[in-house]
Amino acid sequence: MSGRASIVIAMLGTAVMGASSGTLGSGRQADGPPRFLFVSQGKTAMMNADGKGLRVFDFKVPNQATWQPGGFFADGRRMLFLSMEPRRDGPGRPFEEYYTKTPTHIWVHDLKQDSLSEIATRDRMAVFYTPALLISDNRMLVQVVRDKVGQIFSMNLDGTDAREFTRAGEGLPYGLSMSPDGKRVAFHLAGAGGYQVWTSDIYGANRIRVAAAPGHLYFGTSWSPDGKWILYVDCLSEKDPGHDWADVCIGRADGSEHRVLTKGQAMWFGATYGNPKSRGGGSNVPAWTRDGRILYPRRLPGSKVAWEYQPQRPDVDHFNRDYKPDLARGGTEICLLDPRDGSERVLTRSDPLVWDFRASQSPCGRYVVFCRAKTGDLPAIWIMDSDGRNPHLLTNGLNGAGADHPQWVPAGNGTGKRAQE
Repeated sequence: MSGRASIVIAMLGTAVMGASSGTLGSGRQADGPPRFLFVSQGKTAMMNADGKGLRVFDFKVPNQATWQPGGFFADGRRMLFLSMEPRRDGPGRPFEEYYTKTPTHIWVHDLKQDSLSEIATRDRMAVFYTPALLISDNRMLVQVVRDKVGQIFSMNLDGTDAREFTRAGEGLPYGLSMSPDGKRVAFHLAGAGGYQVWTSDIYGANRIRVAAAPGHLYFGTSWSPDGKWILYVDCLSEKDPGHDWADVCIGRADGSEHRVLTKGQAMWFGATYGNPKSRGGGSNVPAWTRDGRILYPRRLPGSKVAWEYQPQRPDVDHFNRDYKPDLARGGTEICLLDPRDGSERVLTRSDPLVWDFRASQSPCGRYVVFCRAKTGDLPAIWIMDSDGRNPHLLTNGLNGAGADHPQWVPAGNGTGKRAQE
């Protein structure tokens, strides 16, 4: 992906000491509130939906500069983490010249046993591996980058029996998601012809193109609860090189229909926040609710972000923006969109205006967690009922340093099957 919006690691990911002290059971306690992960000060933490039970993951592994949470196994107890060693090639070089030369490591963390084990170490093909999707409890899709060329391989958890899922040179695959029945995978390919949305079987064969058009950046995928539709966004990247805005789209999984659900690039896509001393961001993607509606951050009329993208210069930090708070105005609100009739319901309102984003519904369907940031400030994590009532602050992050990327811990019953709530 280019420097205009953050790289998406679709699985956002020798036993050693695990997380800090505390008791963790399966993904969700039977008698307690649901939990979610978030990122703050470069660390991953976990918190209950009631704001209690904070736990910070602090893995004591030498020479690992960053850690990112990934996908969960079917038991809701084990999860993937991705770690990266310190940056290679030195500051000042273009992003693509150093990022994929930085060694990465993939780990499995057991929340109950508090253990951490490295995987994908055998038959390693490159220094840069990122987990893309768990396709079973024994096999995963991994993005492998060699000589700046990204490719997805299917492999056993230990790294053996690697098989091509995508072909080298056909485009950089991101945003992978699994269909509810576990039989097909949706993803987008970033190549010279633009960003296109595809589906395939779990082996990468029997492909169907869902969305593709010159000048359109189709990004991110997630399956509707009934498995009939793929959700993604459409950014007009030639007119908007900073990828600030996009429209919400759905396409039939069989490729027979593509629908644009919003108008005028209404969704905040390339989230940016903070100030020159402390900044951050990353791509926003819409999210399904359990009943087949869609949560997305809708921009208010005339809104403009404080961080202005600078297309005329090389991107050396995967951000490439100048802070211009005097030009900033407006904000965003979380909306609930029904794709069946196009109706929308505003769930968050603010005065003075703020930027609400990254909304997702809890596995039980009761809550929606989201980020909120004032212009020039770092985001905090808020929660509300799924109908928009009772919005309130949960955390400003570790030591008040901001919190981002909330991700619900899936409901699990410890038996290897998803719990039904």
